[in-house]
Amino acid sequence: MDKEKVKQVIEKIRPQLQMDGGDIELISVEDDGTVRVRLLGHCAGCMHAQQTLTYGVERALKQFVPEVKQVVNMI
Repeated sequence: MDKEKVKQVIEKIRPQLQMDGGDIELISVEDDGTVRVRLLGHCAGCMHAQQTLTYGVERALKQFVPEVKQVVNMI
């Protein structure tokens, strides 16, 4: 999987998270299609963090990098 493509997509969605006081850090891109990230700021403790991860981050990554199978938040 192309780690640079994953980084580019994360950079595209980062401003949306930052508008709400949050941020995202790319931890790793695994060969099995797993992308590990860490939600930061308000996103880290937000009760909607899982929804943000699934319906925001994961959806965007899968759209632009079809090899992505899942996105996991590393707490």
